[in-house]
Amino acid sequence: MDLSARYFDALALLVAEPGRLVSKDRFMDEVWRGIPVTDEALTQCVRTLRKQLGDDAARPRFIETVPKHGYRFVAAVDTSETIAPVKILSARPWSETMLLAGAGTIGGGIAGFIGGLIYGFAGASQPLAPGMGAVSVLLVLLCMTILVALMGGAGVALGIAISSRFGDSYRPIVGGMLGGLVTGTLVKFLGLDAFDLLIGRSPGDITGPLEGVVVGSAVGIAYVIAGRLEAGPRWRRIAVAVLCGAAAGLIVAALGGHMMGGSLDLLAHQFPDSRLRFDRIGAWFGESGFGPVSRMVTSALEGGLFSGGVVTAMRLARRNLV
Repeated sequence: MDLSARYFDALALLVAEPGRLVSKDRFMDEVWRGIPVTDEALTQCVRTLRKQLGDDAARPRFIETVPKHGYRFVAAVDTSETIAPVKILSARPWSETMLLAGAGTIGGGIAGFIGGLIYGFAGASQPLAPGMGAVSVLLVLLCMTILVALMGGAGVALGIAISSRFGDSYRPIVGGMLGGLVTGTLVKFLGLDAFDLLIGRSPGDITGPLEGVVVGSAVGIAYVIAGRLEAGPRWRRIAVAVLCGAAAGLIVAALGGHMMGGSLDLLAHQFPDSRLRFDRIGAWFGESGFGPVSRMVTSALEGGLFSGGVVTAMRLARRNLV
């Protein structure tokens, strides 16, 4: 039987209680687990199940509709043969969880690629055409930004995906916050330890737990809001995700934290002999260096790209699973 995990869960719920009414609310709570969807999603689910079972809504042999209330499985069920499939179904959401986390990781990586290109071109200390020096700076910054974004995307998306299993619409916010906290802590301490080990000194207060908590919470909020806008046009969900992330970036900058751009600027000042320079970004905003305006704008840009990438990817994956 060719069914998505979501539809398979709906069938398991019906089969587990043969002859009993399964209300629409139960489907929403136990199958969609708190994700806001319309009644049409449930109707489409039952329609697909009937098609797979060769059932007829007018003369049901398997699934009977109870108008305005829900559905009932009316065929005889041998419980000795259905226990095993139901146990298997209960484990399926973990594969769904990992799929969502993987989608969020990819979304974060795409955001990191875009941000890395911006920082790579801006951070090169000379034009790219003459030689490989500036190209090397571009590639190094691109790889660094993608790596950090992948780590952030993995942590935040995994926290949201795990928390979404429990059905509370607001738990993804907590999951995103905790995922961001853990990832931010790891990124900071691993980064500082790496510089201490390789160079003998650290770059200072680079991005860490504060930034992870603020951005992770914003991504969780955007994920919840995007779920409530599932029936609307896709651009609204993307816009909400970008705006939430941009707001988080501004909050980080206002609190004195450092996103990727600020962390790279710290590196440039800590190691003045390096080819890393961000004065060009400051010049775009009339500043002599990477000043407060540059920090605010780049933080908002990073937050918007990251949140937009992670939330959009996870929502697309979630829709394919429904």
